[in-house]
Amino acid sequence: MRIILWLLLLFAAPAAAQALRTEVVAGGLDHPWSIAFLPDGSALVTERAGGLVRIAGGRVMRIRGVPRVLTGGQGGLFDVRPHPRFAENRLVYLSYAHGSPRANGTRLARARLEGDRLVGLEVLWTATPAKRGLVHYGGRFLFLPDGTILLTTGDGFDFREDAQRRTSPLGKVMRLTEAGRPAPDNPFAGTEGALPEIWTLGHRNPQGLAFDAVRGLVYAHEHGPRGGDEVNILVPGRNYGWPVATRGRDYSGATISPYRRYPGMEEPLLDWTPSIAPSGLAVYRGAMFPEWTGDLLVGALVDREVRRVRLSPDGRQVLGQESLLKAAGARIRDVAVAPDGAVWLATDAPDGQVLRVSRR
Repeated sequence: MRIILWLLLLFAAPAAAQALRTEVVAGGLDHPWSIAFLPDGSALVTERAGGLVRIAGGRVMRIRGVPRVLTGGQGGLFDVRPHPRFAENRLVYLSYAHGSPRANGTRLARARLEGDRLVGLEVLWTATPAKRGLVHYGGRFLFLPDGTILLTTGDGFDFREDAQRRTSPLGKVMRLTEAGRPAPDNPFAGTEGALPEIWTLGHRNPQGLAFDAVRGLVYAHEHGPRGGDEVNILVPGRNYGWPVATRGRDYSGATISPYRRYPGMEEPLLDWTPSIAPSGLAVYRGAMFPEWTGDLLVGALVDREVRRVRLSPDGRQVLGQESLLKAAGARIRDVAVAPDGAVWLATDAPDGQVLRVSRR
């Protein structure tokens, strides 16, 4: 039985890879970071250096009026999402690094998209107090069905202990109203000394966030140091361990914590050691690849691939993994499922591309 299973796994990946067709939708982008689709089927794409483009009908149009962002290191323009009622209000939400190298934080803002310009910019939320340094911002966000927003923040690298402090915005997933205020029913609302916007804590640098409407589950992944990348199912009020419990080691090789698990802290659904450097996350719900239905698609920066994580029907167990698009040799920053079921990818490079993956 084990030999048969091994043979099936051996031959399944090449067959899947041969069934994929990859085409360049747009090129010449400066470290594209996020892809989001508008109701008309066009796509918005952010560039980490502070640019925003709209891709429609094979044309790439630059959007003006983008807020000034702090660039350098890992700082820049991050995620983009249209408001759920974009067709009515034309609102586009953006996350980005704001401030100076000595005092900065993750920020969420919104503006109306009118033609090729953003107008009426509103700053909704900024991580305060500000931190120093240009790394570990998190920066992914999404809208939940109730209209609230989940936004990830990183631990700032030098401030990893703050991921455990409810007084700090670092190393958290925040839940905000669409106007940027703390959602009133958040788990720590009314708790003395706790930031009322905190939804979950104990994260390192979460750069993947996805809601599965069928299962009603929120998935997130985060970068570990040397190993210990994690995929988690987020539950409000829970603590995901960093840096108390981790499977990773410091970049020096030193032990970060003696604990791989700790009472009262959540176990990851999946972890990767060595690190694959996950960035971008989608739950596949499309018609083009029905065999992927309900699975996670994870971009990998270090492994230069898309990792398909096969899940059980309830989404709470990992059944296996598959490496996709390894031959492209590109650092994958974002993964998005288009309305037609194709998968769009953003490649992390100074001359980055947006790719469309479809069935041959």
